[in-house]
Amino acid sequence: MYDLIIQNARIVRPNRQDVMRGDIAVKDGSIAAVAPAIAAEYGSRTFDAKGLLAFPGLVDAHMHTGIYNPLHEDALTESRAAAMGGVTSSLNYMRTGRYYLNKTGPYEEFYPEVLDISRGRYHVDYAYHIAPIQRSHIDEIPMLVERHGVTSFKIFMFYGNYGLHGSSNSQRDFLMTPEGETYDYAHFEFVMRGVRRAMEAFPAKRDAISLGLHCETAEIMRAYTEIVQREGKLSGLRAYSAARPPHSEGLAIFIASYLAHETDCANINLLHLTSAKAVDAAMMMQQVFPHIDFRREVTLAHLLLDYDCASGLHAKVNPPIRSRADVEYLWEHLLAGNIDWVCSDHACCRAEFKTDAAEKDNVWLAKSGFGGTEMLLSGLHTEGVRRGLSLNRMAELLSWNPARRFGLIRKGDIDTGYDADIVLMDPDEHFVVDSSKSPSTQGYSVFEGHAFQGAVKSTFLRGSLIYDGGRVIGEPGGIYLHRPY
Repeated sequence: MYDLIIQNARIVRPNRQDVMRGDIAVKDGSIAAVAPAIAAEYGSRTFDAKGLLAFPGLVDAHMHTGIYNPLHEDALTESRAAAMGGVTSSLNYMRTGRYYLNKTGPYEEFYPEVLDISRGRYHVDYAYHIAPIQRSHIDEIPMLVERHGVTSFKIFMFYGNYGLHGSSNSQRDFLMTPEGETYDYAHFEFVMRGVRRAMEAFPAKRDAISLGLHCETAEIMRAYTEIVQREGKLSGLRAYSAARPPHSEGLAIFIASYLAHETDCANINLLHLTSAKAVDAAMMMQQVFPHIDFRREVTLAHLLLDYDCASGLHAKVNPPIRSRADVEYLWEHLLAGNIDWVCSDHACCRAEFKTDAAEKDNVWLAKSGFGGTEMLLSGLHTEGVRRGLSLNRMAELLSWNPARRFGLIRKGDIDTGYDADIVLMDPDEHFVVDSSKSPSTQGYSVFEGHAFQGAVKSTFLRGSLIYDGGRVIGEPGGIYLHRPY
């Protein structure tokens, strides 16, 4: 007997060119069988998919749960939003310093606190990428890999003299680093060496160990911010994009790539590429350093929005929303197979805190980041179908590719032995994005009022129905993903 049989689904699998009509049998949280027909009497329960598309549960590879709101609150509400969007694995960035837990110290003490807060609060499965902020953190990388199954790490290149929202007068105060330490290119090099040593120390986990980089150059940004503010010709998102120009991204990618070559840090993730210059730099570096396994990421927002969008300052984010020409260039390379996954970069920033109370139109005072994980599948499907992106390729971009990169061996496909993470979507249902229907506490959406095609109807996490009928079901049942998982 199976625990559950999902009947009459159109099954979308990665690395295929077809959509198979069939049934999915679940036993003990895993997929036990996939076949054109599985008799109902073999299942304790059945669920009629009514001919909807069945995608593997989404792996949202870039989220920031707990950045602006207390982690124990964000984990609950934002994982509900994830479940609404068909996301079943939430991969979140975490670091010491201001925001998040607003404290510093060794990860040996800091990270168990993160895990304690998270336990029993997520409606979806979850994991964390960790940023080594101070020198001592580099020495803790092996401990994080072995003890906690953390296999992905991050460098925020723009934090040299920059905070989350603009220039910072005190890097040490923002990052809460020890006296005499700086967060700079030398630190980035030593982080890479630390990650490489971990790959050597844990050969069985080597393919799952990687380093992601937020590629912007603080020195270029500082100079251009001064120019844009002094001239006063631009405002809003156009001003913010000009202050953090695309060639700042490109230059940072060049530097990061050379450091990866110098340190033999072989698994590099170039995060949230936003512009033609960034993509061109990434493709050039792949040619120059073919021995580095680069992966390239874009966000849904950078695929759908440009700096003249109606969202205004709600869409302020790092790196910035760019021009329509940049949006088209991202799509050109996504369709050509040069982008590895699409994520949300979800960072719930509530409406009352997003913009300055006294100067709501001042982009320099607005906070950076916004949520959107609940729109990930519907948004990519809407624009992807229009541009000829296949359903199977969507499954690769949203599930298979990030699962493989980040050591989620049991995630990302609908096949025997994989976790029964399944999202049912009606590809023909049209809807207008309405943030009031989201369980997120953000209170707005940068996609507000956009007409989308393709609505998530049901989400299963390891065989349990966690979203159906427009609402999240049951208590939080997400587990921590000790990787490789």
